[in-house]
Amino acid sequence: MAPYLLQFAQVHFEFRIPELESVAILYGFRLGLPEAPEERDPLRPFMIVDLDSEEHARLLAKRCILIKTVVELWVSAKSYAQLHTEMKADPSRWAKFTWTKHKYLVSSTDHTIPAARIFDVMESFDYMDLKGEINLKHPDETFVVMEEYPQKPSGGAFRYYDDENFMQVYFGRLVMNGTARNLVVEFDIKKRKYFGNTSMDAEVSLLMANQALAAPGTFIYDPFAGTGSMLYTSAYFGAYVFGSDIDGRQLRGKEKVPGILRSATQYGIANRLTDCIVFDITCNPWRCGEVFDAIITDPPYGVRAGAKRLGRKEGHALREEAKILESGVPSHESPDYRPPRRPYELAELVVDLVTLSRYMLRPGGRLVFFLPTITDDYQEVDVPQAEGMELVANSLQLFGGGVWGRRLITMEKTTSAKFPMPTFGRHAADEEQSDGQHTPGHRGFREKYFAGFRRPDHDGNGI
Repeated sequence: MAPYLLQFAQVHFEFRIPELESVAILYGFRLGLPEAPEERDPLRPFMIVDLDSEEHARLLAKRCILIKTVVELWVSAKSYAQLHTEMKADPSRWAKFTWTKHKYLVSSTDHTIPAARIFDVMESFDYMDLKGEINLKHPDETFVVMEEYPQKPSGGAFRYYDDENFMQVYFGRLVMNGTARNLVVEFDIKKRKYFGNTSMDAEVSLLMANQALAAPGTFIYDPFAGTGSMLYTSAYFGAYVFGSDIDGRQLRGKEKVPGILRSATQYGIANRLTDCIVFDITCNPWRCGEVFDAIITDPPYGVRAGAKRLGRKEGHALREEAKILESGVPSHESPDYRPPRRPYELAELVVDLVTLSRYMLRPGGRLVFFLPTITDDYQEVDVPQAEGMELVANSLQLFGGGVWGRRLITMEKTTSAKFPMPTFGRHAADEEQSDGQHTPGHRGFREKYFAGFRRPDHDGNGI
């Protein structure tokens, strides 16, 4: 295996390694990740990985949303003196490029290299004795120098961060720039024909599609489809998609042509949108399991929209007889009838989602969903467990100054055993914990969010 240098976009730091591993699994190639913690530091913009071929490096660049650049790494050093010594020790690296049209690209992270020094850096590689034409616009090969500087504290200039005080300098041959990042602009919600206040942003929905291993021939389901953000990105990667939601207004929109269909047509993937149907997942129409290759969703947790399920709220009994309208038609037969609904506690919902996924997924299928959590209250046991469902990745995206966040959970069905359809009953995770057991950090998340995550004092007041 040969080393390749990956340069990442400085966003969604914890999502990098899970995305790399998922894309490697998707295309079936080996991926060697660094073992040292400092080399896996998610705050650093670079990571060195080992791959069997350049083609595998190109697949990462074409599919990984967080990759900006992939470089065939020749030398990594602490100084230019060390870099040039190691380069000169193996001239075979560049021997085949002697007569190639080329250019040098000198760049840095979190720092601006003076123009005069950029020229000096390029001149320092004169021992390579490349005789081919220097072509800045259309080179056949680009040789890359990248300097990695420490992240600067906000405000002010610090001598420690002066020019040439870099942590590491890398040299190699550019394989390709990441093309998948262009999809973030293409799927930008602001340019979408149909979206709502709960639509998932483009970058995250693309990352979720990668975690779900979306590819041609796969069948993917979103049980809380809303305005369809996850359906579009999964379908773009070739998957056939199916969505459902308890609220048909979210799926349809207000125009004659359903909103999801309009956006799917905009992205050229309407032929992969198999259908979107209105139903409550706890009263679903499924008559057999093992239908889908992946389930990908962002369950509602009450900040912008709360989860609902069919039934009367506590203290409100169901009618024993149908209500008759003035027209003489029973209310439930009216075209605009909406059945009664009650809140669906998040802690109960996520347990149901995992057990439903175990029933609906084929063996080897993946469940990808977001789990909101309060940072100080979260424990690993908060992630729902179910026999035959194995946790693959757990990546945190922080909000509110780190007070709360949401975790992108990826689980895989690792069993071929048959399970019954879940009963969707009340779960222990939703019960009051009076025996000292841990209460999931996401239980009652909506109430805690709107209370500003304040903890009660001894008198019951928020502090």
